[in-house]
Amino acid sequence: MKPQTKEEQAVLIRALEALKRTTGMTGQVIEREPAIDQGFRGDARVEVEANGQLYRYTAEVKRVERFVTLVNIRNQYVHGDPLPGDQLLLVAPRITTDIAEKCHELDLQFIDTLGNAYLRGPGLFILVKGQRAIEGEDFWLVEKGGRRAGTATNLRVFFALLCKPELLNAPYRDITQAAGVALGTVGWAFYDLNARGYTTGGKGKRDRVLLERKKLVQEWATNYPIKLRPKLNPRRFRAPTIDWWKGVNITQYGAQWGGEVAAEKLEGYLRPYELTIYLHNKQGNLAKLVAEHKLRADLKGDIEILEAFWDFKDEQLLPETVPPLLAYADLMAIPDPRKLEAANIIYDRHIAAPNTEA
Repeated sequence: MKPQTKEEQAVLIRALEALKRTTGMTGQVIEREPAIDQGFRGDARVEVEANGQLYRYTAEVKRVERFVTLVNIRNQYVHGDPLPGDQLLLVAPRITTDIAEKCHELDLQFIDTLGNAYLRGPGLFILVKGQRAIEGEDFWLVEKGGRRAGTATNLRVFFALLCKPELLNAPYRDITQAAGVALGTVGWAFYDLNARGYTTGGKGKRDRVLLERKKLVQEWATNYPIKLRPKLNPRRFRAPTIDWWKGVNITQYGAQWGGEVAAEKLEGYLRPYELTIYLHNKQGNLAKLVAEHKLRADLKGDIEILEAFWDFKDEQLLPETVPPLLAYADLMAIPDPRKLEAANIIYDRHIAAPNTEA
């Protein structure tokens, strides 16, 4: 068997890095080209840590473009003489969704340089598929996650991290719950933050640190109204009276006040003229809110209702208002002096101040 090439070595290292990005699991090469007297000889031995357990694999690095390649690899391994205790791990530059499904069907475990993976064992089941190369990059060299900066998905993750700093070193599944994103996207968000100097660490347990927090807050507030807010299904309404909102317990509709009402409730600063409501994905609640308060659809109405994009389980300072960072971004989005002044007050007292949520 020919020696492993530098290109194959690079694919193996990048695939292990991608596995960390998309699942939070760490892997390392413990031996290259392990010597086996006869039969199958892999390119490396790999050890993956998950949930405090170690899983050991004999890795075969190979480009896969046809299903028959998968069958050949599996049969070669099954009929050879693998190292005791090892499972076979296919490592590829790219595993398409169709090939990933075929691997699952054949029970052929794999990882690739994009973060796709299928791993299983006692207490372990991981299946990530559909991760794609960043536009304009060769899939052998997935290195510039920063090109994903400003995407709606990244903004969801950044929002959760800024509002809940304890999530910075939390399990990825906790972050996906809070941010409302797929598991495979969290690693990319961290990769982007690290590539742009917003975070450091992340290779050891609980050693990730957020840098330049103020800068990230401003970046988020700038990108939010352009990249994420339009995707929240905004709808406008008008109410029979101006002050209808004052006696409303908005939480009974699974909703929270944003924008001007949030500023009024947090600081008593603004008299709201435009109302922003974030609804936590309960269509029945929207119909109930509209019916009980006689709201009518109006494209130029002063009430805007959007879908909430976060899920924070613990209580906030004021449960009826959105997190201060979102209220700040709502107010900063419109160049109105009174809104900008209110936004600055919220920033100073609830975002920049130490030991407060973002």
